[in-house]
Amino acid sequence: MLNTIEMQEDFLRQQNALRDRIEPTDKFDIDSVKLVAGVDLAYWNKDDEEYAVCCIVMIDANTHEVIEKRHYSGKIEVPYMPGFLAFRELPLILKTVELLETSPDIYIFDGNGYLHPRHMGIATHASFYLNKPTIGIAKTYFRVDKKTDYTEPENDAGSFTDIVIDGEVCGRALRTHKDVKPIFISIGNFVSLDTACAFAMKLTDKESHIPIPTRLADLETHIAREAERNQ
Repeated sequence: MLNTIEMQEDFLRQQNALRDRIEPTDKFDIDSVKLVAGVDLAYWNKDDEEYAVCCIVMIDANTHEVIEKRHYSGKIEVPYMPGFLAFRELPLILKTVELLETSPDIYIFDGNGYLHPRHMGIATHASFYLNKPTIGIAKTYFRVDKKTDYTEPENDAGSFTDIVIDGEVCGRALRTHKDVKPIFISIGNFVSLDTACAFAMKLTDKESHIPIPTRLADLETHIAREAERNQ
């Protein structure tokens, strides 16, 4: 079994190899998207071991009706290492995807994608296994280089500011409603940043400043985690 240093070296090689295959352009027509899946995970500890549950909630992109909900839980086999979160979460995500009866047109992750030291956050990493467009939408800001902050958008729905790191736009701070905190958008893969922000706005209702698919997935993780803990 690899030690932590060997794991990091292996994971780094994998991320660098995949990075060259990121396509930050739309591979679909936004109006053709019917089903959107939100993905989130929640963790807990039991008997000195770490577990997590992945929840996927799929909705109709136009009516916002919930089409399907699935979850899968299991033991986390990879220790936490900054910059390599995807390797912890991807096995559970793929197991949950296998449970889906319907294939979504696009996946939205509660987390980052291109906004990552090597542009390989979970939304991007997972895209190579899902073969679908992916978007990362985070509730809190991840300071990729430990120094670059973001500029607050204007206090209006739809206002945004680009997050520029080393001269490159890596994501956006987007305000989905007036008088709410911004969320942080980055592409996963096979989608442009403009389209990712358009989806975030389209899929956000008055109930929250977070898009419906990931908000519902987040709620489901809390329910599923409590059920697993009580078994």
